[in-house]
Amino acid sequence: MQVVKTYSYRIKDSSCRNHLCRTAGSVNFVWNYLNATSCRAIRERRQWLSEFDLNNLTSGASKELPLLHSQTIQAISKEYVKARGQSNQAKLRWRSAKKKTLGWIPFKASGVKLEEDTIKYRGRVYRFWKSRDFPEGGRVVTGSFNQDAEGRWYVNLQFQMKIEEPEPKGERRLGIDLGLKTQATCSDGEKLKRPNLTKEWEEKLAVAQRAGKKKRVRKIHAKIRDIRQDWNHKESTKLIESCSLIRVGNVSSSGLMKTRMAKSVADAGWFQFKTMLKYKAITHGVDFEETNEAFSTVTCSQCLERTGPSGIRNVGIREWICSSCRASHDRDVNAAKNILIFGLVGRPDAGRFPLSSGNAGTGGSKKNS
Repeated sequence: MQVVKTYSYRIKDSSCRNHLCRTAGSVNFVWNYLNATSCRAIRERRQWLSEFDLNNLTSGASKELPLLHSQTIQAISKEYVKARGQSNQAKLRWRSAKKKTLGWIPFKASGVKLEEDTIKYRGRVYRFWKSRDFPEGGRVVTGSFNQDAEGRWYVNLQFQMKIEEPEPKGERRLGIDLGLKTQATCSDGEKLKRPNLTKEWEEKLAVAQRAGKKKRVRKIHAKIRDIRQDWNHKESTKLIESCSLIRVGNVSSSGLMKTRMAKSVADAGWFQFKTMLKYKAITHGVDFEETNEAFSTVTCSQCLERTGPSGIRNVGIREWICSSCRASHDRDVNAAKNILIFGLVGRPDAGRFPLSSGNAGTGGSKKNS
């Protein structure tokens, strides 16, 4: 099986920062040129320029922009067309250092030379911390230099490799309900909790913001992001290594970001956690899918009747008893069990599945599927 994995390493030569920022400025210039040219073609001729068209328009631009490799300019065109298609908009955002656009310099394998802990691009050598070895038998296909909000630079390398069809290490079959106070609740009763980092650091953040210490503010935000990412990596790996099947609710943060819970929703990092579960499941042979979790909270996982507390007023009710079968439920664990049932069997018609639910969703026996 062919897979592509991305390895990220931090650039450690501080003297390279200014040079990388200037190179990123050239990338921004090319991006803005493509944006302006594409908008003009759409406005005047109703023509959506393709990647091929943009490559022709930028042919030879590397002679005028000596900091950029010709393949980097082609990679910018490819990414621009991709972003324009995803947003379905004729005009994208302009890239500018003044608008706090983070630096980005794409490249292809033939445009760089990789040796041990160094990478050579356009005649300049960049050193990085080799925090882990390159994958054995892996081949670099593409990559990029990227800047974070604190101004640190990283090199991201995409390795293509061939691996044997993986077999799952664990036997658990879990449904996962994502939440705010409890980051993830599993259908077998396990609860993964992480402190609200934004709330934990908000006092220090407010002091730095009132004092106008922008550098300190960026460091605090970077610290929060690093802790969140580290927690998501460790917990997602533990789950993947202990499971053979995972179904996770398709909770979306976009709607909740407009409510009073916006700060907690942003801190939860649901999308990042689900993304990590998804790509790790591929390399570990775990059956992973997102499941429509509608009515998972109010549906009894035993009799499958919708007898649970519903509505905003009843959000605070964390435990309830089904009025139909008298089963006692923990709100989050019950939702996780239903997510597993919905993911394995399908959603109920008329409030009931054509099977005996019993202890379905508790993980373990495959008979419940």
